[in-house]
Amino acid sequence: MNIKSVSTIVLSAIMIMGCKQQAETTNVVPQEQAPVAVSGLKIAFVDIDSLLANYAFYQDLTEELIRKQENFRLSLAEDEKSLQKDIDDFNNKVRNNVYSSAERVQQEQNRLERKRQAYIEKGNKYAAELEDQNNANSQKVGEAIDKFVKEYNKKHGYNLIITRSSILYADDVMNITAAILDGLNAEYNSPNE
Repeated sequence: MNIKSVSTIVLSAIMIMGCKQQAETTNVVPQEQAPVAVSGLKIAFVDIDSLLANYAFYQDLTEELIRKQENFRLSLAEDEKSLQKDIDDFNNKVRNNVYSSAERVQQEQNRLERKRQAYIEKGNKYAAELEDQNNANSQKVGEAIDKFVKEYNKKHGYNLIITRSSILYADDVMNITAAILDGLNAEYNSPNE
């Protein structure tokens, strides 16, 4: 099967799905349309999973996020250990009647509750910070890929560049993942950074 055949099939499928979706949403019976002949259409695809697995910028951002996550985990583990030690000490003192009054016991319970609440808030803050950084990283990577693909396409003149995940079958000659990956990594590693 040649590229013209594949592109005709892809466009026909898109048109059929679009017509079907329009008919379902508007309850209008579609009129017969003349088949659309598409010749010379250049289509390519990129395997995003493979691209991200090998894109140096994405890997660097992921490693940075993992390091930050590990630092947060260690910090929270220290806080948890300290809190647990304070709770154990408090329980031992209560068992041994070390506190002079019920008021003093209540003060210590309040202090421990504040410390526990601070620990929970710190964990929530860390989780939110990691989520924000992950979202920012995703946006940075997406923008870098979009920008590069637009520049790449100026030289290669594709009519349509899609992701591999959105198609069931495509001939491997349409796969430009390696070229996009090489260009992205070259751009990221450039001395202009």
